[in-house]
Amino acid sequence: MEESKNKICAQYALLLLACCFFSQLYASSDAKFYESFNEAFDGRWIVSEKEEYSGVWKHAKSEGHDDYGLLVGEKARKYAIVKELDNVVDLKDGTVVLQYEVRLQDGLECGGAYLKYLRPQEAGWIAKGFDNESPYTIMFGPDKCGATNKVHFILKHKNPRSGEYIEHHLKFPPSVPADKLTHVYTAVLKPDNDVLILVDGEEKKKANFLSTDDFEPPLIPAETIPDPEDKKPEDWDERAKIPDPDAKKPDDWDEDAPMEIEDEEAEKPEGWLDDEPEEVDDPEATKPEDWDDEEDGEWEAPKIDNPKCEAAPGCGEWKRPMKRNPAYKGKWHAPLIDNPNYKGIWKPKDIPNPDHFELDKPNFEPIAAIGIEIWTMQDGILFDNILIVSDEKVAESYRKTAWKPKFDVEKEKQRAEEEEESGGLKGYQNVVFDLLYKVADIPFLGKHKVKVMELLKKAEKQPNLTVGVIVSVVVVVFSVLLKLIFGGKKQQPARASAETVTEKTDGAETSTSNSQATDEKEEQSEDAAAAPRRRTRREN
Repeated sequence: MEESKNKICAQYALLLLACCFFSQLYASSDAKFYESFNEAFDGRWIVSEKEEYSGVWKHAKSEGHDDYGLLVGEKARKYAIVKELDNVVDLKDGTVVLQYEVRLQDGLECGGAYLKYLRPQEAGWIAKGFDNESPYTIMFGPDKCGATNKVHFILKHKNPRSGEYIEHHLKFPPSVPADKLTHVYTAVLKPDNDVLILVDGEEKKKANFLSTDDFEPPLIPAETIPDPEDKKPEDWDERAKIPDPDAKKPDDWDEDAPMEIEDEEAEKPEGWLDDEPEEVDDPEATKPEDWDDEEDGEWEAPKIDNPKCEAAPGCGEWKRPMKRNPAYKGKWHAPLIDNPNYKGIWKPKDIPNPDHFELDKPNFEPIAAIGIEIWTMQDGILFDNILIVSDEKVAESYRKTAWKPKFDVEKEKQRAEEEEESGGLKGYQNVVFDLLYKVADIPFLGKHKVKVMELLKKAEKQPNLTVGVIVSVVVVVFSVLLKLIFGGKKQQPARASAETVTEKTDGAETSTSNSQATDEKEEQSEDAAAAPRRRTRREN
């Protein structure tokens, strides 16, 4: 009886906690929009009637939970659905938090799971005609296909000079978690022009809308641009060095001398077996019973290394080894001298940028609707708990109350399944790969991030590569870090010929071949014993 009372009390406590949370969410003046999908979306969300969007949306439970969401129900389809807000959300004043959950129940190999925060319909769109061209203010969320693996944040901003709307992409965004768990994505737009990107409540990226380093292209265009009408003069000489026109090839320069010659001083090693072949028939080989001489040809035993050669310095015909020819100079080229007509590298002159403008804050367009417009090769993508709020604490309390319990259950179930399948090894690998994906999110990796991500994806499919991948990632990160600290290699001076090197000896310039400096061959060792040869069946 006491145990039954405790269960009832616990249930009431949980119910009371949930009621308090959702009443706070709905009643708070900070809440701009919230969609839990606890009720069917029909009549509230409008599915696009455009022909290409044939994917079927479903109101379904998340696997293992009683919680409902909006589900992508079919593979290899385009999907489009939109929800008009009761009240337009202004992004210009104060903090605005955009947040929602996504669960990739069948993984995500190629497709998007992002949201579009749409401008008012006065911008030229209707709900039933919602498509890729419908004007949005912000696009936010995960996208993964091929080399693309990132949590998008794109701001569409109007240039007040040209009137053109430009897409400004966040540089070096975080990557998409590589599992099938429920994750919550949060974008916090701050009044100081900062934007924070959080995944599962953890800050993954901080940027500033007005920084030239954080968005591509920058919101504020450059003050000057190269003059598109400026053309390089025909007599402009960009060659810093030119071949010396007064130089003459020396009379003793032999361009036909070979690079290598026989070493006349070499002597045949004592004990060399001239009459023994390097390979002999395998005495243990036997002709296959099904071998047909008429169809397959005359059978020959496969070859093996001659055992008599193992104790000798060598077998077969002895030949003198080759050595570098001291008379070799290669093709002659005139040495380089400073170009008296050199004018430097030409570039067009700068002119004032007609599209340049100054501003203290982004001129955000308001949000009037939320749309999901994606093309995905996977099904099982579940959207849930879409939130727009002006208080970060409300968004945080939502994550703790509505998302975290689900995530913990899924994580524990995944861990148990992995341990059961591989005795705990799989769980260890997940910990390692979680750490590696966090390393790959380091902003300074830049263009190397794509290569690191591809390496991690390959290693996840081949667990035996884990150690090698760890080493490779460490090498990449360390190399990029050293380059950032010490800078790149200095550029070598331009040369008229890759084969020519100018040397100064006793104050006078003499020319030697770069081939002599860089094309030296290593003396080749004796050919390795050829692989055993054997007759094979002729194809009929």
